[in-house]
Amino acid sequence: MRFYNTQHPFYCGIDLHARAMDVGILNQAGETLRHRHRQTTPEALLKVIAPYRPAIVVAVACRFTWDWLADLCADEEIPVVLGPALSMKTIHGGKAKHDKSDSQKIAVLLRGGLLPQASVSPAEMRATRDRLRRRRPLAHKRGARLAHVHNTNSQSHLPALGPTIASKANRDGVAERFADPAVHKSLEVALALISSYDALLRDVELTSVKTAKQPAATTRYLRHTVPGIGKMLSLGLLYDIQHIDRFPRVQECASSCRVGKCAKESNGTRSGTAGATMGKAQRTGAFSEAAVFFLRENPAGQQCLASVEKQHTTGKAWTICAHP
Repeated sequence: MRFYNTQHPFYCGIDLHARAMDVGILNQAGETLRHRHRQTTPEALLKVIAPYRPAIVVAVACRFTWDWLADLCADEEIPVVLGPALSMKTIHGGKAKHDKSDSQKIAVLLRGGLLPQASVSPAEMRATRDRLRRRRPLAHKRGARLAHVHNTNSQSHLPALGPTIASKANRDGVAERFADPAVHKSLEVALALISSYDALLRDVELTSVKTAKQPAATTRYLRHTVPGIGKMLSLGLLYDIQHIDRFPRVQECASSCRVGKCAKESNGTRSGTAGATMGKAQRTGAFSEAAVFFLRENPAGQQCLASVEKQHTTGKAWTICAHP
């Protein structure tokens, strides 16, 4: 976990919402200089912090509303720190919790060097990254419909369908296998949804490949040499991770991808793990998908998995294979 430790004369904490925000400003001595409740507009924010520029740093929780604020601070040359929401549990302490106290706590964490720091995604990459992230929920919903078809077939004790119904050419006659009209209709709906998701996935993938910029062509080319990482996974990882140099260690990259858990330990006694939900779920899905493709028709990868399974459980072995 990275913390922002740079010292400034003034610290600004913002509890940001879609339509309103609370802005609290402290000095180096920890004294509250100003607190304002304002509408969420660039003009309102700049007016509140104007007396303390250019010696102020701004901090805000990394939620879905931060994009415009990060871009504004970059244009105005104001240092900005994004704090991961799941890592900022300190702001939930105390007897009272409201927007005013949250903004002050964010400023206090920033002043004390205890504010976890997230990376600001470059503005020019953000729109394409968000579009690439649409692929994951679409693929999950498509997979759920495919599983529904297979499970219904098993419930009726019919011969196995096989994995080939993932291809549209092999779906003809699947619903007709069932005599019950209700089951027949249910599978027709499921197969129609699968076809719809197929079209949406093709559209997202094709548009992304055609319109995506190539900020790091060499990195994307090198990822193509890894078994299991194709064009879409390479593009998705490139836009989600951005520059790999921003991770000082491999462990930090793995932590941001949720492919490793951290130990909980006190006085030499370990009590499980923590941090399983901290990081980007999109990266977890990408590396998990890459692990599946890596093992498909890859004898060397299958041999590696079998070797790891001798020392760990099957689930742990798959996690190790997905480790970046």
